[in-house]
Amino acid sequence: MKVLFFAVLILSGFGIAFAEKGTFVDTIQFIQYLDESTAIEEVKKKNLDIYYSRIPAELISDTDTSNLKIFYTTGGSFSILVNPAQGEEFNPFYYQKARFALNYLVDRKLIVDELMSGYGVVMTSNYGPFDPDFLNIVSELEKFHFRYNPELANSMISEAMIEAGAQKIDGKWHYNGKQITVTFFIRNDDPVRKSIGEVISSELEKSGFTVRKDFGDLNKAYVLVYGSDPAELKWSLYTEGYAGRSAFVKYDPLGLAQMYSPWYSNMPGFNNPQYWNYKNEKLDELTQKIYSSNYTTYGERAELIRQATILGVNESVRIFLAAKVDPFVVNKNLDGVINDFGGGIQTRFTPINSRTNDDTLKIGVKQIYQGAWNPVRGLADAYSKNIWDVLYDPGMFKNPYSGQNFAVRQDWNVKTAGPTGKLDVPDDAIFWDPTLQKWQSTEGKKATSKVTYELLWSNWHNGQKMDMNDVLYSVYFTQEWGSAQTQNDKTFDPEYTPTASQAAKTLVAVRPIDDNTIEVYVDYWHFDDTEIADWGGVWVTMPWEPMAAMEQAVIDGKASFSRTDAQAKSLNWLSLIIPRDAQLISQYLEEFSESGYVPPALEKFGNNSQYYDSRYQSTISWIAQKNHAVISNGPFYLDSYSPEARTITVRAFDDESYPFSAGHWNIFEQVSLPQITSIDVPDKIMRGHDITIPITTEHSTTLYYFVNDASGAEITSGIIPVKDNSAEILLDSQVTNTMMLGGHDIKVYAISDSVLKPDIYLTSFSTVDKIDEAYTETILESEKSETQNNYGIVFVILGAIIVGVILYIRKSRKLRTNH
Repeated sequence: MKVLFFAVLILSGFGIAFAEKGTFVDTIQFIQYLDESTAIEEVKKKNLDIYYSRIPAELISDTDTSNLKIFYTTGGSFSILVNPAQGEEFNPFYYQKARFALNYLVDRKLIVDELMSGYGVVMTSNYGPFDPDFLNIVSELEKFHFRYNPELANSMISEAMIEAGAQKIDGKWHYNGKQITVTFFIRNDDPVRKSIGEVISSELEKSGFTVRKDFGDLNKAYVLVYGSDPAELKWSLYTEGYAGRSAFVKYDPLGLAQMYSPWYSNMPGFNNPQYWNYKNEKLDELTQKIYSSNYTTYGERAELIRQATILGVNESVRIFLAAKVDPFVVNKNLDGVINDFGGGIQTRFTPINSRTNDDTLKIGVKQIYQGAWNPVRGLADAYSKNIWDVLYDPGMFKNPYSGQNFAVRQDWNVKTAGPTGKLDVPDDAIFWDPTLQKWQSTEGKKATSKVTYELLWSNWHNGQKMDMNDVLYSVYFTQEWGSAQTQNDKTFDPEYTPTASQAAKTLVAVRPIDDNTIEVYVDYWHFDDTEIADWGGVWVTMPWEPMAAMEQAVIDGKASFSRTDAQAKSLNWLSLIIPRDAQLISQYLEEFSESGYVPPALEKFGNNSQYYDSRYQSTISWIAQKNHAVISNGPFYLDSYSPEARTITVRAFDDESYPFSAGHWNIFEQVSLPQITSIDVPDKIMRGHDITIPITTEHSTTLYYFVNDASGAEITSGIIPVKDNSAEILLDSQVTNTMMLGGHDIKVYAISDSVLKPDIYLTSFSTVDKIDEAYTETILESEKSETQNNYGIVFVILGAIIVGVILYIRKSRKLRTNH
C-alpha cells in the first residue's frame, strides 16, 4: 500500500537527538519571475539566492557568471502528446501508423543541437540515458532506427491516409472534400517548446496537413488539452515538458504507467467517464505488473519493462524527443545546494540544507500557482511540488545519487515469504471493508510480506501531536477510495481511484502494536526488501481532521479532489492554499466540533470527545490565523500566499518535537561520479581480427558497451566488470568478421553501484579489409574530435564536485565545460 495519497517515498531515521529547528534559514520566500533574463540578474545581485527554472543556454554564455554558481540538472524531458481520438471531424492521428510516422518526421538531433543549444540528449522513450533502467531497453530502442527521415515519414503517413480514405490534392490532404486540419497547441511560455512546435508544424505542412497553431501556457493547457474531451478535437498535438521527479528512483514503478498507460489517468481522456478515453489493455496489464511488483526476478522485471516500452513507443500517443540537461543558477554566496539526479537542485534537501549570510532564503520561481494544492490529486505541477516538498517530511526517501531507499521518519523491518510463499496474518489484524463500511478482523488470512514500522512522531504544524489515528485514517482512505466503483458511489475519483486501487488490492491488513509501532501485511514482493518497505509504508503527511473535512466536502459535491473530476462536474478543484477552499474546510470542522462527530474510520479506536474537539479546534484556529488549510509535519510550515505579490512565504518549524537538526542532510553535498578517464578505440578495425579496447575509469564498477552499424542495428553488446579502475572490451574475430565495411558506432556506459548516473562515451570507427589502405569514408554522425589526452571522448555527461554536482558536456564537435 503506497503512502497515503501520493507515491511519496517513505521511511525513518532514529537514534537522533530532537532539535528545535531543522534548517539554517528562518524564512523562505518563493517569488515569481517569469523572465529568465531578469531572474539571472537578480541572482547575480543577490536579490534572489536561487532561480528554480532552467536558464536558456544563450543567457549563460552571454552573461558574467563571476557572481554565480551554475548547476546542471537532469531528469526533465520534452515530448509530444498526440490526440488519438475519433471525433466528428477526421483525425489523422487516430491511425497508429500516422502517429508512429511522427518519430521520423521530428528531427531530434536538431532539437538537441540547435533548439536546446546542446543542453540535452536525444530521447525516444520514457527512459532517458540517465535513468537506471535505460540500459535494460537501449538495445530495443536502437531497433526502431529513429532518425530524421521525412521521406519515410511521409510514406507512412500516405499509407495511413489512403487506407483511411483520404486524398492528396495539390499537395494537401483532404477527406470528404475538406482539407485535413490539425491543431497544434504550443507552449509559448517556454522558448524551446515554442521552437519545437514551430519546427514540427513546418514538417507537418510539408507532409500535406493544414496546421492551425494555438499558443498558451500551462493554465491554458489544463483547460484545452487536459480538460477537454479528446473527441472534440480541440487539440491534435501538444508540446509537453516534464520536470524531473522529486527524487532519483532506482527501480521506477510508475514511469511507464504514467507516460503510456490509460489506467494511470495521464493519457488522453484522463479517465474522465464523460470523455472519449484512450484504451490499451495490454499496456495496462504490463505496467500494472511493474507497478505492483508482479514478477519473481530482476530479469522478469526487465522483460516487462522491455515489452511495455516497445508497445508504448509503437503506440506513439506520447512521443519523447529529448532528455534535458538544464542549467540552473545560484548566487555564489549560497552554500549547501544538493543536486539530486532526479529532482535536480529543486530537491527538498536544497532549501533545508542551504546556508546563506541572511536569515531569509529567496527563491525565484517561473510560476507561483498553476494547480490545486491538495494531497489526494493536487500538488501535481512542478511549481507547487517544489514548495510542498519542504513542508512535509516523508517516512522514507531515495538517496539522491543511487535511488536507494533510506529511513527518514519511518524505520522498518521486513519479513517476506515471497515471491511464491505466504505468511500467516494474526487474527487481530484489521482491514477496512468498503462494503460493510467498518473495520474487520482478518481471521485466517495470509499475506506475502509483513513490514513492521517504527514511526518517529512530531507535532503537526498546528501544534497537535501526530498519532496512530492519522495512520489509520490514511489506511481507511486508500481502501475506501481505492475500491471498485459501485452504483451511486461517492468515494470515487476518476484520477485517484484507478491508481489507488493498485495499492489497495494488495493490502491484506494492518495491526497497531503500540503508540508508534504498526505491522502492515501486503501481497507484495520485491527482490529489494527496501522496496517492500516503501510499498507498505503508512507514514502520513497531513492530519486526519482536514482529510476528513476534505472528504466530506467532496462527497457532498462542494469540490473535487482531481482536475478531471472538477471539470466533469463543474466544481472547484479543491485547493487548500486558496482562502475560499480553506474556509470550506473550516466550516466542516466547525460542524464536526459542534455535533461531536467521529469519522467512521476512527470509531473503533475509542478516543474521548475532548481529543476530537481539540483536533478540530486546532485546525480551525490555524485556518483563521493563516487563511489556508495546508498543515503538515516538515521542517518548514506555510505562512502565507499572496497572489497580488506573487509570493509564497514559508517559515522554519521551530518546535522542540521536530527530530532533525540543521545540517542533518549535508552528507549529500558531495558525490563521486563514475568517469571514463581514457579509452583507446582505433580509427580503423580490420575485419576478421581480434581487437582489444583498453579502458581506464574512476569511481566505476561496471561497463556496458554497444556496437552498432551505420543503420543503427546492433552488432554486439556486453557487460564487463571494472577491476582496479581498468577494463577491456574484446571484439573477437567472429564479431569483427560480421561487420560490414564502413562506419560503426561504439557506446560505452560506466556505472557505479553507489552512484547510478553513467558516464557515457560515444565514438565511431571504420571497418576495413586492409589496415593500410587509404580509407576515406565519412565517419558516422560527426568527425572525431580530440579531448584531454586525445582520449576521443565524444559525448560525456558526468560530474565535477563544486558544492554539489556540476555536470559538463563533451561533444564530438566542441568541448563545453560549465562550472
